[in-house]
Amino acid sequence: MAFQIPTVKFSGKINEVPLGPQKVLVGGQNAYSFHTFEGKFPHKPLISLDVWDHNPGEEMAAPLAEAFKGVLGDPGAWAKKCVEYGADIVCLHLKSSDPNGTNTGPAEAIAAVQKVVDAVSVPVIVFGVDNKDKDAETLAAVAEKFANKNLILGPVTDKNYKQIGAQALAYGHTVIARSPIDVNLAKQLNILLTGLGLPKDRLIGDPTTGGLGYGMEYGYSVMERTTMAALVQQDDALQQPLISFFGEDVWKSKEANLPTAEHPNMGDAQCRGVLMEVTEAIAVLGAGISILAMRHPASVKLVKEYIKLIYDGGAPGGGLPEVPITKF
Repeated sequence: MAFQIPTVKFSGKINEVPLGPQKVLVGGQNAYSFHTFEGKFPHKPLISLDVWDHNPGEEMAAPLAEAFKGVLGDPGAWAKKCVEYGADIVCLHLKSSDPNGTNTGPAEAIAAVQKVVDAVSVPVIVFGVDNKDKDAETLAAVAEKFANKNLILGPVTDKNYKQIGAQALAYGHTVIARSPIDVNLAKQLNILLTGLGLPKDRLIGDPTTGGLGYGMEYGYSVMERTTMAALVQQDDALQQPLISFFGEDVWKSKEANLPTAEHPNMGDAQCRGVLMEVTEAIAVLGAGISILAMRHPASVKLVKEYIKLIYDGGAPGGGLPEVPITKF
């Protein structure tokens, strides 16, 4: 008698969300990540690459600066480069609007968004600086200016969900609901946003992710519990696709930026951050994340190949980035 893998059928399902005017679908699965033998996965996880609205200069890790050399001062050209590198989504970070930095206004944000929207034909995330008042002001103006373009606006928190959620509802956009690594707080924010009238097909959850180490471990458990509640308990307030912005934490970590010569035992600095990013990407994929917000093109290539092998099978393709071997 042939062996049959025991399977579990779940009654819950992750909602499908169309992204951008292109209506790129995310979500829709009705089983745990990679369990293709137990359920349906109509859409593979998507990868976003980050763009800043200004040249980050020394704020950016050297391997990232090298990968995007020549386009860092131009959000449109930078976004186009991201798509060339394989990004399914472009995430524009409105870093200039930070009140603790240059504190630019809505007009500058709109100009940066226009450059990105004109340059690419993939969905666009417009991400603020996690300042409740500034993001409410900036994202509200962006929402109105780009009415019915279905931008993905974030982060939306329990402190500004009324302002940004109302503008997204009025002008036809999707929102990213960010909660601080807690299942109940994520559920509460989703309820608040849908209570405004925002449809569930315009809502992405962001449970918040730390970098490698304890931050990733704790974040992973929250993502996993959220996915379990959605599929097993049929909790309709937690059945939204999830996004993870782990790339930012990885690349600002000390370990990703230490020079090879000073710390040879940590491996080559050119690929250390890439390996950290890939490691966390695979971890959060297993926890149920549908959108990976990443930063390095080599990471994207490796993770895309991993996703392809998991869901389609077959053998690894050629042309993958090589990792230098460190000799001790």
